[in-house]
Amino acid sequence: MALETSTKIPLKTLSSGHDMPVVALGTAESSFDPDKAIAAIIEAIKIGYRHFDTASLYGSEGALGDGIAEAVQLGLIGSRADVFITSKLWCTDNHPDSVLSAIKTSLRNLKMDYLDLYLIHWPISTKSGPNTFPLKRDEVIPLDLKGVWEAMEECQKLGLTRSIGVSNFTTKKLEELLQFAKIPPAVNQVEMNPAWQQQKLKEYCTKKRITITAYSPLGGQMKSIPNAVLTSDVLKEIADAKGKSIAQISLRWILEQGVGIVVKSFRKERLIQNLKIFDWELTEEESAKINTIAQKKGVTAENVLSSEGSITSVDFTDIDIVET
Repeated sequence: MALETSTKIPLKTLSSGHDMPVVALGTAESSFDPDKAIAAIIEAIKIGYRHFDTASLYGSEGALGDGIAEAVQLGLIGSRADVFITSKLWCTDNHPDSVLSAIKTSLRNLKMDYLDLYLIHWPISTKSGPNTFPLKRDEVIPLDLKGVWEAMEECQKLGLTRSIGVSNFTTKKLEELLQFAKIPPAVNQVEMNPAWQQQKLKEYCTKKRITITAYSPLGGQMKSIPNAVLTSDVLKEIADAKGKSIAQISLRWILEQGVGIVVKSFRKERLIQNLKIFDWELTEEESAKINTIAQKKGVTAENVLSSEGSITSVDFTDIDIVET
């Protein structure tokens, strides 16, 4: 049973009919430490987190599974069924004949029988092989999206995942997918924050009953460019006036867009702070000010590709199209 002081995170019903906690704890770390991750997962569950986001690329599936199992042993949750687990298919397995084995590998890593949500990580395919990052440009090949999605649908039909979805898909890629999808994507996980508001994509997804989940809600951690969220004068002014942090203003703004959020911090104080966003609101004036923030896309396909080599067989214009 969760501690009495834990936060009750609201749920959002997906088009698949399943409920998803609107805030997830992300587990992507540049220098991943399994013991540190397990301790953070246990602490997060004590605080109230019930949605955890991982991916085959992150190398965090095993630690997440161990953390959930330990939480059950400690009595913090009753069973695995009390948490919502998202994982993702990496580009090296983005082939129709690789999807089933990839999700089974993820489940073995997690020591679980099913996922709650399985996503295509990027609409990019590379030659088969071990997970690599960044992707080698000369190994990028055309994506058989129809074949891959049919395999994703099979994963749901087999009960290996309760819902399926995508990540980093533009409206153009979603339109392509929806032309043949028998089971529409329940979620599109994309970069979204006050400095990249994704209004066009959000309107499209709302119309198509696709739930957006926002990653990089605080502007990401790209050291090569200033963080447009945490250094925003607009957000600082609002934060100071409300007695909140800039991070809380950003997270609250995202929440009020009707989408989910993936936060990423293993520090206890940040874990707590990131959930103190449910019992207050932004005013119309504050929201209007946030809408004036200059927009700049931070995450592009270029971020997942190596700088060497060239791509000759794939058109990336529909992957990195700028949609504000």
